[in-house]
Amino acid sequence: MENQMPKEIGIDHSIGLLKEGYHFILNRSEKFQSNVFETRILGRKAICMLGEEAAQIFYDPKKFQRKDAAPNRIVQTLFGKNSVQTLDDEEHRNRKEMLMSVMTQEHLNHLMELTQMQWEQSLDKWSRMDKVVFYEEVKELLCNVAFKWIGYPLHESDAQKMTKELASMFETAAAIGPNHWVGRTFRNMGEKTIHQLIQDTRDGKIKFPQNTVLHQFAFHKDSQGKLLDIETVTVEVINMLRPIVAISIYINFSLLALIEFPEEKEKLQSFNDYSKMFVQEVRRFYPFFPFVAAKVRSDFTWNGYEFKEGTLTLLDLYGTNHDPTKWEDPEKFNPERFTHWQGSPFSFIPQGGGDYYLGHRCAGEQITIDVMKISLDYLVNRMEFTVPEQDLSFEIDDIPSIPKSKIILENIARSRSH
Repeated sequence: MENQMPKEIGIDHSIGLLKEGYHFILNRSEKFQSNVFETRILGRKAICMLGEEAAQIFYDPKKFQRKDAAPNRIVQTLFGKNSVQTLDDEEHRNRKEMLMSVMTQEHLNHLMELTQMQWEQSLDKWSRMDKVVFYEEVKELLCNVAFKWIGYPLHESDAQKMTKELASMFETAAAIGPNHWVGRTFRNMGEKTIHQLIQDTRDGKIKFPQNTVLHQFAFHKDSQGKLLDIETVTVEVINMLRPIVAISIYINFSLLALIEFPEEKEKLQSFNDYSKMFVQEVRRFYPFFPFVAAKVRSDFTWNGYEFKEGTLTLLDLYGTNHDPTKWEDPEKFNPERFTHWQGSPFSFIPQGGGDYYLGHRCAGEQITIDVMKISLDYLVNRMEFTVPEQDLSFEIDDIPSIPKSKIILENIARSRSH
């Protein structure tokens, strides 16, 4: 038997989405007392869903597709044209294979070594500065790490330029008006740089070692055995770089959590495995990416609700991580909830749900966790600092959301115990 899906009345609710940000789907889910409802966004009918069961359906490739689902403005700033996030079936499997091929333990260990070295260099630099805008500094720190990892270390002036270009891709993805066009311009500039690197690699003008990301991607072949076109390789190299820089948002929230919940520092210093729980709770509790988009592949019925082919569907990542039916006191910061956590890959989805290898779950999720743990170790054990009076609040309607002051630190020094 089919049920009538709850429906939001009105011509378009894009303004509501901009005003309510991360709470848009969650608010309506509570209002309708339903984890699925219909609305209209950017002039299109859209189904919104949240929760573990919804995520399981959303990541079923027989029911949903990614092709032509993401709004063009997101493709033009965040993802890039023909990126892995926009593919399905064999094409998606081949591309995901390429991304996962550099997620070996050896590659990940190298990335962590580079992260530690960069933190050491940054700490030396910051200790000579009167004050540090933490978010801006960590973006540049991670940009340096990312480029060294793919095999192309940056000069200092290039690092500032590339940080700006990569960060604008995720900072302007939800922007409208001039800020959106700034993001598109910076994306074009970033793509131009990487395009040239790939071209020079294929032409033999630059020789990267065979085990580097740049070499492996430049010579990756598609399912027909042909080299990928340079535009596509460029987009996927940026798909390695940009998310590493975006971890700066989580690291900033890690610091905010240490400031707002000072009792956590002692636990982190006392228990070895506490850092993993702390990192997971930062990823669950604070806003990162609000939702992901897909299109209904062919008609189906779920929970008595009809899903029609071609309908835009949004899965609420933030709302699923704050779903009161799955998380006890979801609005409370409590790392200990992860002590014996046995959740499914569909209930905790800060970077998407499902399977890494076959599905659309973020290929770099383990990188995020490991980089956050190293950064947390520095914040808790390896450096001292003072936090002057400032506005540490963040808005739930800003996407991405970042504390207003970007967290200013003063009197940075190496910890005397290290």
